[in-house]
This record gives sequence, C-alpha cells and structure tokens, in this order.
Amino acid sequence: MKSDKSDDAFVCRCVSDMLNGLSDGLSHFSGLSQVAVIYCVSKNSPMMICDPQNLLQEHRPRIKRMLIDDCFWKSVDASELEQARVSRVFSVQDLELTGIIEYGGQSGAVYYQAWFTKQHSDLCSIGPVRRWLEHAVWCFSHDIANGEEMYTGISGAFLRGYSLHAVRDHIVDEMNIYLGWDSQIRVYPLLDAVLAVSNTPEEGAWPVGELVFVDPQLLGEVRFVARFLWDECPQLKNSKHVRKLLLTVEHSDYKLISDGKAILGISENVLPDFVIQADFHGRHGFMKINDTRICSFSEGSFSSSTRCAQLVEVEEALLGFAISSQVKNTLFQIVTRLAHHAQSQRHGCTLVLDLNPQPVIMSGQKLDSPLDLRQPDLLKLSTALTRVDGALHIGADQHLHGFACLLDGRSIPAEDRGRGARYNSALRFTAAHKNIIVVVVSSDRPASVIREGVALSSICHWYPESGCVFSSDNLQEWCAKS
Repeated sequence: MKSDKSDDAFVCRCVSDMLNGLSDGLSHFSGLSQVAVIYCVSKNSPMMICDPQNLLQEHRPRIKRMLIDDCFWKSVDASELEQARVSRVFSVQDLELTGIIEYGGQSGAVYYQAWFTKQHSDLCSIGPVRRWLEHAVWCFSHDIANGEEMYTGISGAFLRGYSLHAVRDHIVDEMNIYLGWDSQIRVYPLLDAVLAVSNTPEEGAWPVGELVFVDPQLLGEVRFVARFLWDECPQLKNSKHVRKLLLTVEHSDYKLISDGKAILGISENVLPDFVIQADFHGRHGFMKINDTRICSFSEGSFSSSTRCAQLVEVEEALLGFAISSQVKNTLFQIVTRLAHHAQSQRHGCTLVLDLNPQPVIMSGQKLDSPLDLRQPDLLKLSTALTRVDGALHIGADQHLHGFACLLDGRSIPAEDRGRGARYNSALRFTAAHKNIIVVVVSSDRPASVIREGVALSSICHWYPESGCVFSSDNLQEWCAKS
C-alpha cells in the first residue's frame, strides 16, 4: 500500500522518474523543455511542488492565489474520488499561467496534480503536448495506486517516447468531437503510413502533395475527379505505391483521398467538415486537421515545430540598442520578410544586421546607392538577392549596403563542426565585430540568431539533470520565497 506522506521516498522517486522522462521526451518533440509538477496525494496532505528547472518561479503570485488562497481544488469530495480510484481521472481547471502549457487532474490515488511545461514559440499546436501531460496525470495516479511493491518505473520511460502517441491521442480527441465515438479510421496505421511515405524518394525527389484521410461515413461528400476501382485501390501500407501516386497531385489543388486503408482516388479541393491531412513539402511535412496544423514530420519522426524561421531572438536583441522603436520594428519586419522568403524557397540565406553608426567594411558585392528596404519594390528585389551565395548587409539606416558578402574572422571556441560554414562564419564574424546581429536561415532547421560569437537561440538558463531524484518543496513555503 502507498504511504500517506506526500514527500516520502517512493513518491519522490515516482515524480523524479516522470519528470526526467517528460523533459527528455518533450525536448525531442519541441526543443529543450522545462517541466514541473504540483501535487497533493491526499486531501489532508500538504500541497507539494517539484520544479527542478525553475519553470514556475515567475508565477508564484498566481499559483499562491489559485492553490493556497482560493483552494478551488478542495471542492471535490474525496470519497467520490476514492470510489473511482484510478478507473477515472477528473480533469481540473487550468491555472492559466502565461507561456505555460498545463494539464491537471484528480483521482482516488492522487487527490490533486498538475503538470507543466514551457510553451515554445515555434509550436504548431499545444494539443499533442497537453495530451502528453494528460498521460502523465494518468501514469502518476496509476503508480501511486499500485504502491511501491508494484512499481516498475516504466512510466518515465514511456513518457520519454510518447510523441507518436501524443499526436495520435490529439487526433482521436478531435475526431471524437466531430464524428463521435464510432469513427472507422484507425489512427496509428495512418501515422505510420505518413512517416513511411515521407521517407520514400521517387527518382531522387522527396514527396510533395497532399494526402487526405476521410472517414468512410463522409466519403459521399468528397468530389472525386478520378476514383479507382474498389478492388484495385492501392493499399495505404504500400508506401512506394502511395509515393508514386503523390506525383499526380504535386504542385496542384488536387488531393489524394484515403479512407485510412487504401487510396480511393483524386479529389478537388472540396472536402467534408472533418478530414485528417498529411501535407508533404519534400524533406518535411505537416499533419493537419481541417487545414489546421497539429505537428510536423521529418526523417521518420513527429515534431511540434512549425518549421518557419522564428526570430524572437532578433526582436529581443534589438531591444539592447539605442535606436527608436519605429526603426527597431522596421528592421525586424525586413529581416522577417527576407528570412521567411529564403526558407520558403528552400535555399536559406545569411542576413547581417549592422547597427553601427557607420556600417563595417565587408567584402562582397557593394552597391553604388544602398537600397531603401522600406520601399516594397526594393525589399522584393532583395528577397531575390538572398539566392546568391553570401550574406546580405543591412544597415541601421534600413538600407541594403551589399550582398554576396563574405564573413571572415578568427576561429573561436564556440564553433560547432556539426554545422556548416555559413553558421560558423557567422560566429567568427560577430565575435570580431561589435553591434552586429547575424541571422542564419536554413531550409531544413530553425533559424540561428548570432551576436558576439554566441547563438542566442541556444542560450539556456537551466541545465537538464536527467537521472536525478528530485526533492519536492511544500508549496506554501515555496510561494513565500522571494
């Protein structure tokens, strides 16, 4: 039987195993991820918090108001929960912490628990992450109910590899809302097929086009332009055949239609109210529900990334310069336009944002008269210049001073041999020159924002401590800390 003490060694071990697994799994799915949990094993136990990466420290006032002052979580009858034991976990209201994704629940085994993680800016949807946290709630309740004698530690390992299940669970939840509980589509085979097709080149080219999954009860609403004979429909599990058929809808408004088992035909861009879509973009693609992205996929796995250049670090870096807000905003819009264009065209680029009073001297193609990038036609011309090897040199005057520029500098310790010359040249150049921000845009990975020899997007203010057993703090005492 489990102990009634919320801070005993067994509970700490359960919490630690799950936090380690959750952090590792979410870090692979969304990038480096902090996680935390607040829990109370029984109604009369103290509320505890385990926040080893300081995710929640800026939210102490709201957590205190919601969980200690208001105590909304104590309104549930403990005897009602005890009767359900772990056969049912009741969801609880979110604390609505800014920049945080959370999921909480109550059960007979754990009177209250809420799991938290950071909401990354580069996120297609919070849905799969919430399903991940929801599963953590179920796992914790199950482990505490079984007790130390039956504890295997498998929950942490399962949370580490939960990405496929999180995507599936989110799709199933949305499908149940739209179609009810009797949908005939099995989601796991569907997702396996999408990953297989995405890894199948055809004559050296990666898949482009859209594969749409329609529940059989909604097929009457599909406007087919070509439908295959029923007994000759290509099977979805034949990824090579499906990949060949995608050629028929490549770079068009037509879509391949599947019922989750076979490819039924080709349709126009008129679809039922609920569909699941796999949108292939070459080496990567997106899973969608009704044209709303829920995740991306690449190299045989799913990710939360939108795969668009996220330039929050540029905006933050500009705050440190003594220039007007209007100029900062214009420069940010210029960089965003150029970066997104280069990424969408899959060629990448390097942008040098030079905020010195007099632009530094760079070797490259200089211009007799710098181009005013505030003018839409000249900004459009500059998007074409990103295709040329070398960097675009943009001054604080919001003008383009050169293109095809070479970035030089001495070797520095921060270089990463796993990255290309474009990235490491930017590290060297910014280490050698002040007041320079360099944005390195790749066609197949997030943009890197570099200043003073450091990639700002890689700066981390906490360090993972996987394998550790974390201690929990009394929530009331934690909230009282300054």
